[in-house]
Amino acid sequence: MSSFRTIEISSDVPDGLKFLTVKSAHLKGRGDITLFEPQGDFSEPLPLVILLHGVYGSHWAWAFSGNAHKTAANMINSGEIEPMVLVMPSDGLWGDGSSYTSHNERDFEKWIVEDVVKAACEASPLVNEQSPKFISGLSMGGYGALRLGLRHPQIFTAISAHSAITCFSEMALFIEEDLNSLHKSWDESEELDIISEFSKEGKIHPHLRFDCGLSDQLIEGNRLFHKQLNELKVAHTYEEFGGAHEWDYWQNHLPGTLKFFNQFCKIKGK
Repeated sequence: MSSFRTIEISSDVPDGLKFLTVKSAHLKGRGDITLFEPQGDFSEPLPLVILLHGVYGSHWAWAFSGNAHKTAANMINSGEIEPMVLVMPSDGLWGDGSSYTSHNERDFEKWIVEDVVKAACEASPLVNEQSPKFISGLSMGGYGALRLGLRHPQIFTAISAHSAITCFSEMALFIEEDLNSLHKSWDESEELDIISEFSKEGKIHPHLRFDCGLSDQLIEGNRLFHKQLNELKVAHTYEEFGGAHEWDYWQNHLPGTLKFFNQFCKIKGK
């Protein structure tokens, strides 16, 4: 029995892709997802990687602007990484970007951490609830990956972010909507940055890496986040590379994310 009132799943299309449309109670409407399945016969459930897009985009962005599915397929076929399923959801399509938070009577956070995972398990026989789960994203999607991964360590084994917004106020660099419309309790004087998630005593954190381009307008925020993590003695990997806030950069550095996740692909309980 489906977890959704309605779920539409496309026939297989080239390059191992499927397209899903589900009616989500958290979105109060329908949401779209692009899914990539590697070819082959597998006796165990595969790892599930969620890729979150940035502002202005949608579920197709990582596949058709970033070639994520082709990158994954090439790396799997060459033996660089174990087979894994990619799930690339829409952010919920609110304004220029939902920020993957809860606002305007919609829960864009639960859409990702609950609905997208359930939809992937229903649409693909290659994954199930026992699959190791990873989350990554770019720009606003990097913010979503960091925030959701840290808030749900029971779900996600590891997090990787590219060119991430690391402070909620940086959303203003990209969207025309008032920040208060995305986060009712947001206030510039309050510490609502992602770093606050690390300050909770005794909290277990997923494995973490992030990177940013040297010509990216978000580089200083990423450097500050790296500095704050070091001060808190939080284990993580931070890297800087040549490049700007653009698809060439994200496409070139997605392999680093997939290799990072590949280290932690063991099925729970195995």
